[in-house]
Amino acid sequence: MARLDIARPDDPIACGSLWQLQRSVDAYSQPQGPGLATQVAAGRRLRVLDSATVGRLRVRLLEDGYPCWLEISSLRYQGVPTTAAPLPRLQRATIALRLERVLQIAQAAMQNPNVYLWGGSLGPDYDCSGLIQTSFAAAGIWLPRDAYLQERFCRPVVVHPGQTSLLEAGDLIFFGTARRCTHVGLHLGGGRYLHSSGRQHGRNGLGIDDLNPRNQDPVASHYRRELRGAGRVMHSHDGSPLPP
Repeated sequence: MARLDIARPDDPIACGSLWQLQRSVDAYSQPQGPGLATQVAAGRRLRVLDSATVGRLRVRLLEDGYPCWLEISSLRYQGVPTTAAPLPRLQRATIALRLERVLQIAQAAMQNPNVYLWGGSLGPDYDCSGLIQTSFAAAGIWLPRDAYLQERFCRPVVVHPGQTSLLEAGDLIFFGTARRCTHVGLHLGGGRYLHSSGRQHGRNGLGIDDLNPRNQDPVASHYRRELRGAGRVMHSHDGSPLPP
């Protein structure tokens, strides 16, 4: 295999080049400013979408097709050039065998002190979809990054408050408005779901709620009113970009 040379600090990073991170880094939603989009774990690969020598670079993460911005310094000093590696496209039978592990990972995250972090996906602080993606990824199952993309990715499952018989453990439950999904939880069984919710209507971190109409807890009641539906993970993501 040909040797992959690491760019010098004053070299532009080539558009289209592939990199693998040696350490975890933050990724942003914009070319400037503090808006955290996600956190990128060590070992993940990415493709550079433009070229620059200062500031941030727009990149696409290869495992989930997610576009974001990285500090150029993060890529220079925490990444190494790499080659593309195709992702296995897991089907439902394989995924079903791994769901117990997904549930274990998500529930273990509750044992650590945590708060809700928009863009958080490394732990101990997560946002809602970051917890979901990381729990599945730790079991070798890649999902899209954001809640509304995860909703599109799953096969719909019918659910209503108090009517959860069609749900299986490991299904995803989606919340939001009639127009858009804004929140996701992991179904544990019996209508109970684990999720990372914020301060205004949630628990400011990880917690378990349920869809039982008799549960008058303010957090559970809020999310029941915003219930959109549920979905089942039928295959893993192959890294292709998903529509916005």
